Amino acid sequence: MSAFTPASEVLLRHSDDFTESRVLFAGDMQDDLPARFDTAASRAHTQQFHHWQVLSAQMGENAQYGLVAGADIVADSNTLIYYWPKNKPEAQFQLMNILSLMPIGTDVFVVGENRSGVRSAEQMLADICPLTKIDSARRCGLYHGRLEQQPAFDENGWWDEYPHDEMTVKTLPGVFSRDGLDTGSKLLLSTLTPHTKGKVLDVGCGAGVLAITLASHSPKVRLTLSDVSAPAVAASRATLAANGIEGEVIASNVYSEINGRFDMIISNPPFHDGMQTSLDAAHQLIRGAARHLNMGGELRIVANAFLAYPNVLDEVFGSHEVIAQTGRFKVYRAVLTRAGKKR
Repeated sequence: MSAFTPASEVLLRHSDDFTESRVLFAGDMQDDLPARFDTAASRAHTQQFHHWQVLSAQMGENAQYGLVAGADIVADSNTLIYYWPKNKPEAQFQLMNILSLMPIGTDVFVVGENRSGVRSAEQMLADICPLTKIDSARRCGLYHGRLEQQPAFDENGWWDEYPHDEMTVKTLPGVFSRDGLDTGSKLLLSTLTPHTKGKVLDVGCGAGVLAITLASHSPKVRLTLSDVSAPAVAASRATLAANGIEGEVIASNVYSEINGRFDMIISNPPFHDGMQTSLDAAHQLIRGAARHLNMGGELRIVANAFLAYPNVLDEVFGSHEVIAQTGRFKVYRAVLTRAGKKR
């Protein structure tokens, strides 16, 4: 996260305007500009654990990770710089939360890539904080307005749910598979046989659909779920609770907070970080699996067929097999044949 994103580069064009401002940064912060920007005071709130790791190393307690921002992180901030994510409901959740805590007259800046739909910020905030576009560069837009009316925000009103195989899936804005089970995960689930036993780690758990489906036909599994997304962590915990299924849910950047070894690691790994294509998480998932699998344990992942994972799997495990595929997706299986070592 050393190089600045296009959105941050646009903000830097206006850096002189913020030297006397007490700024709260929020949204899809994919670099460390909040820690390096010249301001009177800087704080940051993020729902992404891997972004928090980078920012907290430089900002300490002035960087906060969690589902919702609290009054403690807003503190005496008089300016909001919000990085627009690619998911509009996620942006609305975050903006309504933060703006409900900020004083009338707060300077609000929204920045994001045009392809992310940042233009819709104007309509979203029209009634409480009318925005004007003040810059356009690097295929990004920068908008400014002043908060005229604090919005009401009730976290409980943002929850949703849907049925899946006679179970209930709890969801929040910004959670992968929020509206239903995606095609890739369905293919992965089709390969999981009943009566699976042992410790199973679901990396990038989203709303927890993989875990509860596995537990429904393999009640003896011991589940650990992890995700970088605070909404996903909250949703998975709620999904487990709604279905009476036990399991631990951890905020973790792939394996950063994971201890111990497992008999199976399952994942539908992301290949985007925000709007940017990134295979970093998937490569970390594969390369780190040997340190978190028992002897004979397996990694089972689903991925778009065009993604080049076989070479990495063979490098780490010595071999792999494709156990299911469609025109778009493949499910890869790799078994650890020597504990913690490549074959």
